[in-house]
Amino acid sequence: MHEFAAPQSPIDVQSPVGATLVMPTAGEQLRLMHVHAHPDDESSKGAASTARYVAEGVHVCVVSCTGGERGDILNPAVDTPEVLANLPQVRRDEMARAAEVLGVEHHWLGFIDSGYPQPNDEGATPPLPDDCFALVPLEVSAPPLVKLIRQQRPHVLTTYDENGGYPHPDHIRCHDVAMAAAAAAADPAYAPELGAAWQVLKIYYHAGFHYTRVKAIHDAAVAAGAESPYAEWLEGWDHSGDREVTTSVPCDLEHFHVRDEALKAHATQIDPQRWFVVPTHVQHQVWSTEEYELARTWVPATLPETDLFAGLRHTGTDSNDVETAEVVR
Repeated sequence: MHEFAAPQSPIDVQSPVGATLVMPTAGEQLRLMHVHAHPDDESSKGAASTARYVAEGVHVCVVSCTGGERGDILNPAVDTPEVLANLPQVRRDEMARAAEVLGVEHHWLGFIDSGYPQPNDEGATPPLPDDCFALVPLEVSAPPLVKLIRQQRPHVLTTYDENGGYPHPDHIRCHDVAMAAAAAAADPAYAPELGAAWQVLKIYYHAGFHYTRVKAIHDAAVAAGAESPYAEWLEGWDHSGDREVTTSVPCDLEHFHVRDEALKAHATQIDPQRWFVVPTHVQHQVWSTEEYELARTWVPATLPETDLFAGLRHTGTDSNDVETAEVVR
């Protein structure tokens, strides 16, 4: 029986658990899967690089683990009783529009948003709802993603680090589910009824919200005479949680514009008075890449990288001898 657990080994070339490593052949369409916690995460994290890869002809699949049902309405312009009463459907409609803008295939994993419990006046954090995603056992939440991985056969998968990128319970659980499902999908002995085993070749964590980038955009806002939306965030920045950036993906200005349109599709979550204080062309001038952390690789990698598909392009081989592979820093 497959043991569901999110592996915690350091970056290194991993040994497959049984599935054959299938490298993309010359001319084959490359495939990328983003595993996110909520609708809107696909637009606020890595959306410009998604736009770049879609424009290159990469097939991109976005998986939303939850429907964002317990999310807050963060845009005063749409904070109405009608929207609040129908928030689950509103967020599904927003996600459909964002997927169309980005040009991605989208799937719901089907679990319920956990919400983001805040401490009360006494400092106690209320318990999570019984039906929420964060409390669903991996034995229940991972198999639907295993099935999608085996159907989609992504060469590269992205998700969040073990801390969720920030400590939202759904983001942390998304990491657990993505890592467990990727491992299980590669195990031929696990649930063959979910499809033939598939080994993802590289797994990345989103690392776009790092101090250097946020500070650069903040400085650009201040220089333009605008009130930076990042000032308070930077003042309280906890550097103990800083991560290693291994991969910076260059994006064109047009990719940034696609990102912005995808963000705007999530009207309940994106307040344009906050998100677009710094003009897009200025953002691109000061920081034109999106960052990732290479978490697992089953193929040789030389760090730093500028491409999520580094080491996977233009090869005619069908498999790779991982015993001779190395990560070079």
